[in-house]
Amino acid sequence: MNHRPLLTSHPWHGVTALSEDPKLVHAFIEMLPTGEVKYEVDKPSGLLRLDRPQQFSSLCPALYGFIPQTWCDRDVAARCMSRTALNAIVGDGDPMDICVLTNITVPYAPFLVDVRPIGGFRMIDNGEADDKIIAVMPADASFGHMHELADCPRGLIERLEHYFLTYKQSPRRPARAVQIAEEYGAGEAWETIRASQRDYRNGFGGGEE
Repeated sequence: MNHRPLLTSHPWHGVTALSEDPKLVHAFIEMLPTGEVKYEVDKPSGLLRLDRPQQFSSLCPALYGFIPQTWCDRDVAARCMSRTALNAIVGDGDPMDICVLTNITVPYAPFLVDVRPIGGFRMIDNGEADDKIIAVMPADASFGHMHELADCPRGLIERLEHYFLTYKQSPRRPARAVQIAEEYGAGEAWETIRASQRDYRNGFGGGEE
C-alpha cells in the first residue's frame, strides 16, 4: 500500500485568508502576550524562527501574528496614502499583521484561529505601510461580543498603540520614524485586508477573490 507523506501546510501560502464563515479570517498566531522573544515565520520554509529577544520592557498585550495569503505591497501602500494624504509610502513586504484580543491564557504558539476583524491601526514605520488589524474570537467571553474598535476599552487600545510605537525604540538611539496615522473600524479593516489579498494575488498568484 502506498502512503502519501503527511506534510504541514506553509502557514503563509498553504492556508486561505478567509474562514468558512465569510465574516471571519484565519489568523496564524506567532507570539503570546507572555512571550519574551519575538518569533516570525521563516518565509521560505514556513517554520517559526526566533527573530530576536524582546529588547525592552514592553510586551504585546494581545495574541499577535498574521493573516495567511496576504501581502503588504502596492495596494496596501496606495490605500495608506489615499487615507492619510501622505506620499512615497511603500508596503513593508510582509503578510498583514493581526492582533487578537483576549483575556485567556494561551499556553503555547504557533496556532491557527478564526477571528472577526473589528478595526485596526494605519501604522507607518520608516515610510512603510505596516497596518495592524485588530480582531476578536467570536466565542471569547470578554471580547467576543465586540464588532467595532470603538467597543474596546480605550485603555487597551492605548496600550496596543504604545507597544507598537515603542517596542523597537532603543533609549540610546534617535527616535524611529513610526506613527499611527489612523485608527479605523471594521469596515476599513476589511478594505485593508482585501487590498493585502490583491497584493498577494499579484505577487504570488492564487489566493482568494
